[in-house]
Amino acid sequence: MLLAIAPMTSIHAQCNNALQWTLSRNWSNGFNALPDICTNLQEFQSQYNKNQAQWDAMFKWLAGHDLQTIPAGRHPIEGTSLVVSVEDSENGALETRASESHYHHIDFQYVVKGTERFGLLDHDSSYPNCAYKPDVLHYDYDAKKAHFIDSTPERFFLFFPSDWHIAKVATDKDSQQIRVIVVKLDYVP
Repeated sequence: MLLAIAPMTSIHAQCNNALQWTLSRNWSNGFNALPDICTNLQEFQSQYNKNQAQWDAMFKWLAGHDLQTIPAGRHPIEGTSLVVSVEDSENGALETRASESHYHHIDFQYVVKGTERFGLLDHDSSYPNCAYKPDVLHYDYDAKKAHFIDSTPERFFLFFPSDWHIAKVATDKDSQQIRVIVVKLDYVP
């Protein structure tokens, strides 16, 4: 019985460590939002530690710009290969939105204005519906088994390779207009 308890205690300690690390905001470089509760915090901490320069540059850039007024478009982060995509967009009906995952990148997504809904796909009922293209794979899925979460400016989303997701899904709000920041960070295995 002791053998069964030890691994669970270790997992709990790792989760607690990742939560404490996240809440410390030592990674944030002045960026105020926190990761959404659905974020795999252990993966966040691990990826940050494996590629700290890239994460630090992104968070510093985000904290140093007025994300409400910066022109829409692509903005390179100086000294890195990262590009910040500022998108003035609109949520759409679920059936018009593409599902996706990425093997080599982490999707950082942050809604600056409005409310964006994300769908998180159930792995047991979802399967690829196309050939892998550099760096995206799309899925057929059971919408009844997907989990939907609304994003607001207080939190950001990180989609790791195992996070099959759908962005810009229509909400129950009157306005579907949104401003979104998207950055593709390198995923380090």
